[in-house]
Amino acid sequence: MAQRQQLHDLLVGILGSNRVYFQPPPTVQMQYPCIVYHRDKEDAKHADNNPYSRRKRYQVVVIDSNPDSLIPDKIGALPLCSFDRFYTADKLNHDVYNLFF
Repeated sequence: MAQRQQLHDLLVGILGSNRVYFQPPPTVQMQYPCIVYHRDKEDAKHADNNPYSRRKRYQVVVIDSNPDSLIPDKIGALPLCSFDRFYTADKLNHDVYNLFF
């Protein structure tokens, strides 16, 4: 959990507010702009059938009404981060990234 908390603190620093949500339940009223993230998968490297390196991947979604927001650029600049897709829903812009942390 300490590693996930470090990621959470990093995302709060990038956003500049506490509107960062980890696996939020449907009952949470989110305010925008915000960042929503959850664990997505794990990457393991093996030698002799044993894992010697494991990294957790998180899906990070920046949700903002501003289509020209700078927040996605800051997320995309993180090490081991890659852009996945963009979509709009409910008049909000969603930038989706995959981040190994």
